[in-house]
Amino acid sequence: YPGPYMDMLESQESIVDAARLRPKFSIKLPVLADDAAVRLREGLDAPELGGSSMATGRHADLTVARSDRTVWSPRLTVRIEDAPGGSTLRCRFSPRPDVWTGFMFVYFVMVFLVVFGATLGYVQQVSNEAAWGYWGVPVGLLVIALIHLAGYVGQRLAARQMRELRGRLERVLARQFGVAPDPDRG
Repeated sequence: YPGPYMDMLESQESIVDAARLRPKFSIKLPVLADDAAVRLREGLDAPELGGSSMATGRHADLTVARSDRTVWSPRLTVRIEDAPGGSTLRCRFSPRPDVWTGFMFVYFVMVFLVVFGATLGYVQQVSNEAAWGYWGVPVGLLVIALIHLAGYVGQRLAARQMRELRGRLERVLARQFGVAPDPDRG
């Protein structure tokens, strides 16, 4: 492989994308996916990097140290994929699984409310009854908007921790692949 991989960290997306409930970014590596996975696991095992991490196969999870975790604390999930000329790390920030499950449960219940309310309202309307079922549509849409707002607020509250997780990943990559982290990011 060519000397230090100075052009290795090519990120396609910013650290926080307000339009996404689960922001993501990717990093290209000039080594094969299996080799990258082994090096990443070895790097995550280093105790001086702090925080918590778990890696198996071509997947890794980086989390905030237990003492610093809050409801809005993020986790960084890394998936290593084969790519032309090496491999790509697909990285995604997300809330804790229990928080994400709660968000998705409420989201799907509200989608059901919108569809059910529209259907019920239509049936009531064509039956010449009071079409109160239509009220489910704006209520469901309002709650969905509030879910997105809560995700946005949570990202803002967790921005420091997201930068720390990404910085930890970049320190692992610097240590394992011999490249300095990009000072312009995160």
